[in-house]
Amino acid sequence: MDSALSTRRRAASVPSEADHAADGLPLILPAGEIIDMPALARAIEAAAGTPGAAEARSACVALLRAAKEEAHAAIAAALEARPFAGPEAASSYAWVADRIVSLTISTVQERLHPLPNPTACERMAVLAVGGYGRAEMAPFSDVDLLFLTPYKQTPWGESVIESVLYILWDLKLKIGHSVRTVDDCLRLGREDITIRTALLEQRFLMGDRTLADTLDDRLWKELFSRTGPDFVEAKLGERGERHRRQGGSRYLVEPNVKEGKGGLRDLQTLYWIAKYLYHADTPEELVEKGVFAEDEVATFNEAEGFLWTVRCHLHLISGRAVEQLTFDMQVEIAERLGFTDTLGRRAVENFMQVYFTHALQVGELTRIFCAMLEAQHVKSRPPLGPRLRRAFGFGRNVLPEEFRERDGRVDFAEGIDIAAEPILMLRIFQVSLNVGMLIHPAAFRALANNLDGIETLRETPEANEIFLDLLLNTNNPERALRRLNETGALGAFMPEFGHIVALMQFNMYHHYTVDEHTIQAVSFLSRIERGEMKVEVPLASDIMRQGLEREVIYLALLLHDIGKGRPGDHSEVGAAIARVVCPRLGCDAVTTESVEWLVRHHLLMSDVAQRRDISDPRTVQDFARIVQTPERLRKLYVLTVCDIMAVGPGTWNNWKGQLLRQLYDATRAYITGDADPLSRRDRVAEAKAALVAEYSKHTGPEAVEEELERHYPSYWLGFDTETQLLFALMDEDILPDEIYSQVIPDPERDATKVAFYMEDHPGIFSRIAGALALAGANVVDARCFTTTDGYVTSAFWVQDNQGKPYEKSRLDRLRRSVERTLKGEVIAGEEFKVKDKVKRRVKDFTVPTQVIFDNDGSEIYTIIEVSARDRPGLLYDLTRILSGLGISIASAVVATYGEQAVDVFYVKDLFGLKLHSEPKRRSIEARLRAAIEGNGSSA
Repeated sequence: MDSALSTRRRAASVPSEADHAADGLPLILPAGEIIDMPALARAIEAAAGTPGAAEARSACVALLRAAKEEAHAAIAAALEARPFAGPEAASSYAWVADRIVSLTISTVQERLHPLPNPTACERMAVLAVGGYGRAEMAPFSDVDLLFLTPYKQTPWGESVIESVLYILWDLKLKIGHSVRTVDDCLRLGREDITIRTALLEQRFLMGDRTLADTLDDRLWKELFSRTGPDFVEAKLGERGERHRRQGGSRYLVEPNVKEGKGGLRDLQTLYWIAKYLYHADTPEELVEKGVFAEDEVATFNEAEGFLWTVRCHLHLISGRAVEQLTFDMQVEIAERLGFTDTLGRRAVENFMQVYFTHALQVGELTRIFCAMLEAQHVKSRPPLGPRLRRAFGFGRNVLPEEFRERDGRVDFAEGIDIAAEPILMLRIFQVSLNVGMLIHPAAFRALANNLDGIETLRETPEANEIFLDLLLNTNNPERALRRLNETGALGAFMPEFGHIVALMQFNMYHHYTVDEHTIQAVSFLSRIERGEMKVEVPLASDIMRQGLEREVIYLALLLHDIGKGRPGDHSEVGAAIARVVCPRLGCDAVTTESVEWLVRHHLLMSDVAQRRDISDPRTVQDFARIVQTPERLRKLYVLTVCDIMAVGPGTWNNWKGQLLRQLYDATRAYITGDADPLSRRDRVAEAKAALVAEYSKHTGPEAVEEELERHYPSYWLGFDTETQLLFALMDEDILPDEIYSQVIPDPERDATKVAFYMEDHPGIFSRIAGALALAGANVVDARCFTTTDGYVTSAFWVQDNQGKPYEKSRLDRLRRSVERTLKGEVIAGEEFKVKDKVKRRVKDFTVPTQVIFDNDGSEIYTIIEVSARDRPGLLYDLTRILSGLGISIASAVVATYGEQAVDVFYVKDLFGLKLHSEPKRRSIEARLRAAIEGNGSSA
């Protein structure tokens, strides 16, 4: 049961003299192989005798610095050889700090500022506080010191402390320090919870032992023993605020190892509270107090050991105190720890699944611990659920006889043997939701010890009925799924889901692990159904209000990503899994077929909306042929909305909403026969009539007629009337070689429209794309048409680097920046040579380059879809290649998914025809690939 961490705490909790300050700690190497203390002490003593105070100090600093650097190098090498020895490394770094600090203090007191007969006022004790006080240190952790004095500081004491600090700073240690009396410590500890926490972890290093003991005694008698409940509430409140700052989820794909939810700070919070309330120095002592079971202490130690291992490697790779486990660090640490690729998963994904599993277990330990505090009246209890309060008001317990209310939570009734009645392990979740109460930790413990019983329920009709009831519960299905998942019950009942628990998707698009993303998607669906998101997603809210097959849509969302982490297309794999799972859950053949179809096609609507020109009738026709029925369309739309919203904060926006709504409306009209039956010629005539009605308000009949004759049919179908009017007005004032542009907010699309009107030149589309990219604008849609008299009309919809439309105050600046590039004042190609370097954080992502030609997706254009790693200037390079090959670009649809960019171009050749020649397409593909892989150098 004992771990290196527990041994360290036990040793750290026993004060000792300076030369034994961390003895008993589990070091990663024998002490003599880290620092030869006798030799170093002799060298320091000799250096301190160097003539001249400054010279003596410099000589001591040089020796101490060399010793520290050699010791840290030895620890790092040992950790490389034993990569999972993070706890021992943390102890060793603290041990080295003890030696360096102690030698520094003794040298200053005995050699640099000797005082043969110190008075009572000149007594001093030096204590380690904070993480250093726990004897836990990462390679670049702070060294926090408390200089404890009996009374107001004396000049000699001030000189000693100043000299000590200057030497430690010269050693490049990050020193935090305070100088206080015992009374100061008590007063400040009462006022400031952070100071009180630091004092809780104080550890005697050297000096006046009696003074240190006095502080310890008075802290426990006068402060700690009287303020337990206040401390608990403050630390848990602090924890909640920290979680909020870190994103509110333990499943963020770039977690903060120290401060994030499920990280080291959460475990330290448990340790602080345990020590404060129970005077417990190790988790093992909490077993004796009845707080944790032995297996939970083992879980605590395993999680803490793994997190310390990750943190130490993170510091060493970064060369500084970095706590966020970024994508590039994940790859390096996974390699250091020996993780390897497996079928369907990269090594880094296997590593991060272990990380998130530990983070999940930390959350479970926290929940158990907090519930025990409530039971002991140290922490405020949760209120009874409203339904239970009403029922208890009539003087009767509404809980079924197999359950009981315990400390404001639901528990199994006394004498119940859940191993004999495993169905109760699912039913307790149902009861918890129905009465609005949380589940007692004792029940969670019983569940954890009997998960094999849940496995026996998979084919049981009653169990599957309960599970579907939990999933379809209108109160809070998210809470039920999350509790089932975090206890392991969901994976035990549905092993297919267990495969994706804590599974990370190694990309920059998804913010959460696969299981968390799935639960978030179900949560959004429930909120939409309850009418809580009418503003954000009005169409989805209307569809749910009108009624939808709830069992189908909820099951489809639960299973939509269940194929991830396995070989093959996860949509196809997931559909095959749905075909097995649904009948097991009791679904009939019609429901199973519907769920299977939705899982197989759950990416279809998003891909079509974001990667194709929806105004092209062929796009809608092809999509409608796959969807076939209005009911399927309704379900697919709602599923797509929930899937996108669950990717992460900020992923859903008006632009995506507008695209999906436009595709939904057009497809529904086509399927139901309500679509406009007009031919292409009729639609052009209708568009012209609409412009005539608007443009006639600004000019005479001759100018109107001239404008109608200047454009090809594709222009009339590619722009709306508002944009066509804008270009018509621009043409009235255009001068030779002038560039006219307007930047206009487009709130309906959550973007900014930038319209350009100028004389046509080869490669103009590419030049505009480059100009916008250099201005920091991300193109999300673009259309470009040439007039019969040699002018080009272009409209680009752009967003800033936060995925938002430009603020009005920035519109003029954006326009001027773009015009400078178009006029040749800035050379785009040269600028991108500097900007196109792949950043370290994203260098390890695998983004295969794909170039796809589609001659069937549009009546008059060839569609070229290019998928590649995103970078500044990518759109510019691709369009420059196409223009250089004589390819005319009519429109572009641009989508980004984290590190992946998907750029789609609707094009014709020099003769206005599709690209039918296979050799020509192969040549174009080769040039595009060369531009991508050479960062545009071949362009």
